[in-house]
Amino acid sequence: MPRTGNLPAAGCIDAIALRAGNERGSAARRRRLPQRRAAGKTTGMGVKVPPHQRFALANGAKLILIPRHDVPLIAFEAVVRGGARLDPASRAGVAVLTAELLTHGAGSRDAYAFADAVEGAGGSFDAEARSEAILLHGQFLARDHELLLALLADALQRPHFESAELDKLRTRRIEFIKAAKDSEPQSLLGTYGRALLFAGNPYGNPIGGSETSLASIDREQILQFYDEQLGADRLTLVFAGDFDPDWLKRAVSRAFGSWRAARVPLPAVSAAPRAQGRRVLLVDAPGSAQTYFWIANVGVARSYPQRAALEVTNTAFGGSFGSMLMQALRVKTGLTYSAHSSFRRGSVPGEFAIGSFTQTASTGRAIDIALRTLDTLKRDGVGDAAIDSSRSYILGQYPLGFETSADWAGALADLDLYGLPDSYIDDFGPELLRVDAAASRQVVASAFPDSTDVDIVLIGDAVRIRAQVSRFGTIVEKPLEAPDFEAPAR
Repeated sequence: MPRTGNLPAAGCIDAIALRAGNERGSAARRRRLPQRRAAGKTTGMGVKVPPHQRFALANGAKLILIPRHDVPLIAFEAVVRGGARLDPASRAGVAVLTAELLTHGAGSRDAYAFADAVEGAGGSFDAEARSEAILLHGQFLARDHELLLALLADALQRPHFESAELDKLRTRRIEFIKAAKDSEPQSLLGTYGRALLFAGNPYGNPIGGSETSLASIDREQILQFYDEQLGADRLTLVFAGDFDPDWLKRAVSRAFGSWRAARVPLPAVSAAPRAQGRRVLLVDAPGSAQTYFWIANVGVARSYPQRAALEVTNTAFGGSFGSMLMQALRVKTGLTYSAHSSFRRGSVPGEFAIGSFTQTASTGRAIDIALRTLDTLKRDGVGDAAIDSSRSYILGQYPLGFETSADWAGALADLDLYGLPDSYIDDFGPELLRVDAAASRQVVASAFPDSTDVDIVLIGDAVRIRAQVSRFGTIVEKPLEAPDFEAPAR
């Protein structure tokens, strides 16, 4: 990321540095092992990719090595290109269940023994699915390098996919969705929103599945997805930390050199068109005291050339406490505690989205102010003072995403996944210093939507807010208790 992923809810720093949001936070924050700043300059404006080596195995697997000997740890990131965008029709959640099951029994170890081997070594080992990849990541003490490789090779090449484990994981995911609807409906805003904005496009599928789709997934579908969509030709392995590069290259070649290719070709990622006009989806949560809202359109891809200006502009608009949205919705009117904007960027454009919440009675007013604030941005742009403030904020935050070997493993995995050069990281600081009002205006014109061309999703009490929001466009409604996320046909 994001990697593919999601940007921080209240910020704009690229997910390749701050790997936050629903898909994953910074790897370093999740580790129980001691951490220390990794190789690569992270002071001042400069963040530089550390020295590393790249190799390719005969079967197409790629290997990236980042030696670092100051801490006796090895962090790893395994990326299998494809991900949740390849979920079969009406089977959203196959990729995420496949990913989770990779660590629930593999090789000679059942689910308990696999977890016990990781815990016994004091390591970490996780797997997940995102829109464009399945990821495995974690870290071990350097002395346990052989165990690390054995577990990783087993998970990717010899998973068990036990029916009992599938049943537990599927049930747990369904219960998580139901619990979110009861206590944290705002966590589902983006899922409803992308289902509307990207309808008919793989980006619109819920990565974690829905109650309906998850209930329909069986072991045979998991086995078919694994057989067709996982293989050495889609694999990139990244290791960062305390290891002998020559030994590790030989060991990886032995462990992964005979893995077969995925059974089907990897299809290209399809881009969705931008929304024209306004659509309003009202998700009815009877009795809700608040309305959560999401205003979005298709934005830009990870390869967008004006990345620094995009980050500065979005920070000024909705990525910091002093942003235009926070000033308009919190400081001046007191309608909310938080308002933010973000870009979700992958191989093709994801969404630009504004998100916030307010008391039910002020729903219409809050949305109107958010849209008018977007109008102000499109008309007036961002002033020099706001650009300077945003630039300083980013320069302070950006290096924090590159402090550990785990961060660097993830960062280079991201570069490989999206086909980006090292300069994507190396040149970001200098590019920030060159952002001016003219560059910001270009970004506003090309990346930010007009307020008249947006999809609006609300979760709230339909009886109390329906009349308030009817002026924003024709409303379609859906009960929060419905077991899927798709918007009803108009």
